[in-house]
Amino acid sequence: MAETPTKLGLFLGFAKIGALGFGGVGPWARHIIVEERQWLSEREYAEVLSLGQILPGPNVGNASVMIGRGFYGLTGALLATAGLYIGPLCLLVIMSLLYDAYGDLPNVAPFMKGVAAAAAGMVIGMALKMGFNLKASAQLVAVGLLAMLGAAWLRLPMLLIVVLLAPLGIWVSLRQARAAGARAAGAQT
Repeated sequence: MAETPTKLGLFLGFAKIGALGFGGVGPWARHIIVEERQWLSEREYAEVLSLGQILPGPNVGNASVMIGRGFYGLTGALLATAGLYIGPLCLLVIMSLLYDAYGDLPNVAPFMKGVAAAAAGMVIGMALKMGFNLKASAQLVAVGLLAMLGAAWLRLPMLLIVVLLAPLGIWVSLRQARAAGARAAGAQT
């Protein structure tokens, strides 16, 4: 399934992600990388994004470095990252100038709240879509729900959630892989 982009295609693909990523690039990154360009499978993208989430820095920014490096080494990492950030950087400079000039107007605060609500919905939708497409076991879904509970309701720090739940998720996944391997070996005999 994975298609190797050209260097220009890698840059432009990540530039598209950055340009469309109003409210967060996560949903757009998954759509473009997995569905549209087919550079990675759903599972490969989930693995890269998971690593990007536990590292310091922006999740998709970290993922862009890993994906770009996977295709073209350091050059690919730089191209993907530059593509991801060039459009938002230009837009941020323009928006900050506009906010400095008009941020005190009474209609700006409700506008910002509306944009934040739409962004939150996009992130939740992306998480649900990834979860359904990965066809995770009930035990791994439970780990994900525990993470959601910890973040949304208990308001635990993300680092604490990762430290507590990543080992559990890894243990469950390894246990399931071993069981699947044992079943496959038993079926061959």
